[in-house]
Amino acid sequence: MTSEPRFAVAQLDDIPPTPCPCGQARRAFKEPWNNLATVHLTEISADSRAHYHKKMTEIYIVIEGEGHLEADGRIIPLKPMTTVMIRPGCVHRAVGNLRLIIVPSPPFDPEDEFEV
Repeated sequence: MTSEPRFAVAQLDDIPPTPCPCGQARRAFKEPWNNLATVHLTEISADSRAHYHKKMTEIYIVIEGEGHLEADGRIIPLKPMTTVMIRPGCVHRAVGNLRLIIVPSPPFDPEDEFEV
């Protein structure tokens, strides 16, 4: 039996926010042993910037607000419980007053974030 727990717990609203192209994100599960995914509570700001990732897939889950996602030139309406999977290479940005859960896989890496 291992002495290390085989689970991790995060209180997203207690994690200090980090600026990102979308606004600000509270990023959980950045542990060195984790190579699967991270979880972010992201607040979209009015000046979110278009960006893409070369390796990472992101799953967006809208929990509050309304707006839209610009993804490879298409407009996708967003409202609570809308979920979008964004594959590597897709240029995207969320617009509106939105609060999202974002699940990046593999875990978020700031070196894999490219603004356009």
